[in-house]
Amino acid sequence: MNATPPFRYQHSPDHPGWMTWELKDPTRFNSLFGPFLIKVEGKRARVRMQPAHVHTNLSGRIHGGALLGFIDIALFAASRGFGLIEAGTAVTLDLSTQFIGAGSAETPLEAQVDLLKETGRLLFLRGLVVQGDGDEPIAAFAGTIRKPTTR
Repeated sequence: MNATPPFRYQHSPDHPGWMTWELKDPTRFNSLFGPFLIKVEGKRARVRMQPAHVHTNLSGRIHGGALLGFIDIALFAASRGFGLIEAGTAVTLDLSTQFIGAGSAETPLEAQVDLLKETGRLLFLRGLVVQGDGDEPIAAFAGTIRKPTTR
């Protein structure tokens, strides 16, 4: 097993008070969305990404699949920001999403992820994806992550 963490997690020089989180291997799926910005405020983590043309559908809006990918990755980025997991072997057990509005590729997306509960093996999270000044909801979601097993 490789002892080098697969993600970079460090202070953002361009965004004071925010951390950057990105996969080191640019050939992996997460690299289609990152780097991410993360800011933890109590039991809420704010996870941001800058969408691009590759994330849009034929209508020029954020593709639902891209939004689901962002939400799934945001659950892990938030959990890392909370200090509850490192990276690598945690898994999504479930993810429920309600699409509320259409997203634009010109404005950053922000997942506002709330930690509802942590047990020995599980993290229960929920949140909203917003755009603009945080008052334009794009999606609501709830998910459960199984923490990695130490071996």
